[in-house]
Amino acid sequence: MSIERPPAELEDAEKGDALHAMELALCLEKLTNEKLLKLHSIADKNNDPQLADFVESEFLEEQVEAIKKISEYVAQLRRVGKGHGVWHFDQMLLHEGDGAM
Repeated sequence: MSIERPPAELEDAEKGDALHAMELALCLEKLTNEKLLKLHSIADKNNDPQLADFVESEFLEEQVEAIKKISEYVAQLRRVGKGHGVWHFDQMLLHEGDGAM
């Protein structure tokens, strides 16, 4: 007799776990970017150039790069599909820093 684990809220049978996880990560990065832009706007409105510069230099550029990278991952995962394609995607991520692939 086997015990099945209950389905998680974050699983998506049609898309697969990897694509669904990357889409959620992309949503979180976009939300963070929106909040940082709002903070930057508030700093501008309140004549606080130091805070505005700090948000720009320390956070916004990094957020845009993260959004771009995760968007590329989402596009790749949509192309490769579930199963073996996800394995290849995992291998690419594993060797991304090595320059091997």
